[in-house]
Amino acid sequence: MEDNTLEKKYSKFIIAVSIIIPVVVAILFGVKLKDFGYNVEPLSMLPPIYATINGLTAIVLVWAVLAIKKGNRLLHERLMTLAIAFSVAFLVMYVAYHMTSDSTKFGGEGVIRYVYFFILVTHILLSIAIIPLVLITYVRALAQRFDRHKKIAKITFPLWLYVAVTGVVVYLMISPYYVY
Repeated sequence: MEDNTLEKKYSKFIIAVSIIIPVVVAILFGVKLKDFGYNVEPLSMLPPIYATINGLTAIVLVWAVLAIKKGNRLLHERLMTLAIAFSVAFLVMYVAYHMTSDSTKFGGEGVIRYVYFFILVTHILLSIAIIPLVLITYVRALAQRFDRHKKIAKITFPLWLYVAVTGVVVYLMISPYYVY
C-alpha cells in the first residue's frame, strides 16, 4: 500500500476515535453503576495503579526517544506500542474507577489549590488533544513516512510526556483526600 494511502485510509478512523473517546469517557464519568442497581464495591485500589501506569508511560516514552536517537528502531517501535497499551490500560481503569466511586474533592487551600487546578485542567485538555496526535504519529510510522513522523513526533512527545507526568502529579496531590 502506498505510504500516503495508508495515512488517508486511517484519517477517518483517527478523527472518529479522537471524538468518540473523550465523549464516551465524559459520559461514563457521570455514570455510576450503583445508580442502575448494581451493588459494586468501589474500585478504590485503582488510582495508585493507574497513576503508576502513567509514571511507567513517562519512563517508556523517554526510553523510546533514547532508543531511536541511538538508532534502535525496533526497540523504539516496541516501546511506543507499549506506551499506547499503557495509555489504553490507564483509560480503562480510570473509567472503571469513576463508574464505581464518587469523585474526590481536592481539599487543599490557598495557592496550592490554584496550582492543582491548573495542572488538572491542562492535564485533561492535553489528554484529549494527545489522542489524535499519538494516532497520527503512529500511523505515519506504520506508513514509513518517517520525515512526517519525526515532525509530528516532536510535538506529540513532549505533550504526551506532560500528560503522563501530570497524571502522577494530580494523583499525588489528591491522594490524601481519597476516602477508602
